[in-house]
Amino acid sequence: MDTEKPSSSKKKKKTIEISSLADCEDVLHNILSRLPAKSFASAACVNKSWNCVCNSILSRPRIASACSFKASAPIALQEVLDKVLLEPIRPHFAIANVGRGFNMRRTLDFQSGIVLTVGYLPGLKVDAIPLLRRKEVPVDDTYVDVYLAPPVPMIDQFVMDIQNYTTSVSGCASPVGIIMFGKEDMDQKPIIEKLDYAMSMNTVFVGDERSRFAYRSGDDLRNVCGNPAFISDAVALVFASDKDKPHGTGEIQFQLAMSEGVSAIGPRHKAVSVRANHAEGSTWLTAKREGHHEILDGEQILRHIDQLENRFPQVELYVGVTKRRKCSIGSEKSRLITTLAFHGIRGGDQEYLYVDGVGIKTGDYFQFYQPDHNAALAACRNASENIRNLKLNSSGKGFLGRRDVANSIDRKEVLGGFIFSCCGRGNSFFGGLNVDSFPFFENFPSAPLAGIFCGGEIGRGKLSMTGQESQEESPAERRYLHVYSTAYLVISYSAAPSE
Repeated sequence: MDTEKPSSSKKKKKTIEISSLADCEDVLHNILSRLPAKSFASAACVNKSWNCVCNSILSRPRIASACSFKASAPIALQEVLDKVLLEPIRPHFAIANVGRGFNMRRTLDFQSGIVLTVGYLPGLKVDAIPLLRRKEVPVDDTYVDVYLAPPVPMIDQFVMDIQNYTTSVSGCASPVGIIMFGKEDMDQKPIIEKLDYAMSMNTVFVGDERSRFAYRSGDDLRNVCGNPAFISDAVALVFASDKDKPHGTGEIQFQLAMSEGVSAIGPRHKAVSVRANHAEGSTWLTAKREGHHEILDGEQILRHIDQLENRFPQVELYVGVTKRRKCSIGSEKSRLITTLAFHGIRGGDQEYLYVDGVGIKTGDYFQFYQPDHNAALAACRNASENIRNLKLNSSGKGFLGRRDVANSIDRKEVLGGFIFSCCGRGNSFFGGLNVDSFPFFENFPSAPLAGIFCGGEIGRGKLSMTGQESQEESPAERRYLHVYSTAYLVISYSAAPSE
């Protein structure tokens, strides 16, 4: 039986049809990529073909941030939502920072404005993990807090929860980064100390030491808001590598730069008599100046500090206490670590020097520090240089380019950043606007940036964008809770070689 050969006209028609289908997919990709996030999410549910196109559009990471200063909380919230959802995004996390003047429980907890940041970071898994503390049950079976003794948060459990979550999704116990918010009436020093001890130095911590927060975890067992048995004393937004990330997914990196804002004044002192007042969250102490034998009370110590030529009148004072402590998690063997912890000065009399917080011991050495805007300006310039090291040969909107020995382009994109700045900084401190944001915007003016004023700045990691330890910090004396400082978190994306 003879078989008729296809004519050339049929072949041509078939080729045209295939080309038309490809064109249609390109047009669909173009249209869907222009949709706002809500419409885009609906389009992704139309059919498998549209869903595949939507997934290809969402193959790259994205961070979106917006702020509003509208007086009405609902209007302000709607404004920032509309802005961050203007383009397609599948958020892995959302952070809403709210200013004074709004009712936090009604909107999420508002203030005099709101900053909303959402992020999609393929290659990472993200979840909120709280630090819990058990409440006590009185005789009448009503749950209340007990303040007669120092509160005992479940710090080891908190650290192990982070390690267990990270291990389950990445196979490694240390995450890429942590953004942390601490409760305003809880001393975060022992908490961050344990995290610092347990995590790799490649894990970057940033956050606000003293805040008010609400959170929502992907694991309902961690959501204890309204639970009569527990209180949340802190919450960590944990970013962990995804061991099951699709082939060809690039790498997200967290990098830290710091702008310190205090300078040391006067001689070192050694604590002699130390009393902790847990009810007030303070420490009472006497001390000796280094190299002297006379025991000084609070009045004598402060009088000498006030007489120093470089003492700024009517500014806050802090003591930076060098603490050598044994640390461990769970039942593991303890290890000695050294940290520099800042405590605010409350005052002094003919008996004691009174400082904020507890955890100081007899024999600890400390030095006084005061806010210094000149030192802060110099530190901002250094932070800008450190961020510029990440920038390298910048070309285009937030993109970096670097040629390797094979003359191929290693592409890196700055997705955005966060600034955690002391609430004492700003125009009144510097005598000018936008000083703290300048180091980031000078280098990446088009990248989204969110700013948070803090009651204590958390900043821990390699303190430069070159991967080298800062020369200003001794590796033997770690510092992760700061005062009058600004911490810069820069989030970047290195594309996979196939992209």
